[in-house]
Amino acid sequence: MEDTLEVYKRPYDEAQPLICMDESSKQQIKDTRTPIPAKPGSQARYDTEYERNGVSNVFMFFEPLQGKRFVEVTDQRTAID
Repeated sequence: MEDTLEVYKRPYDEAQPLICMDESSKQQIKDTRTPIPAKPGSQARYDTEYERNGVSNVFMFFEPLQGKRFVEVTDQRTAID
């Protein structure tokens, strides 16, 4: 782990930029019931029932030493992605 953390301490090198990649799947949900509005002294109330509305995949590439990032959201995840 220490060796990996040392990589982040290296000075920026344009010929060999440090690029991090991560991916995540996020379930998309839709409320099935209208929330009960807030009243004085209480918060709005939401039902835990929901309708599944598919999955989105988030791909992120990050160059921390330059402060740059690229994010792409897709509706499907294939081997090409």
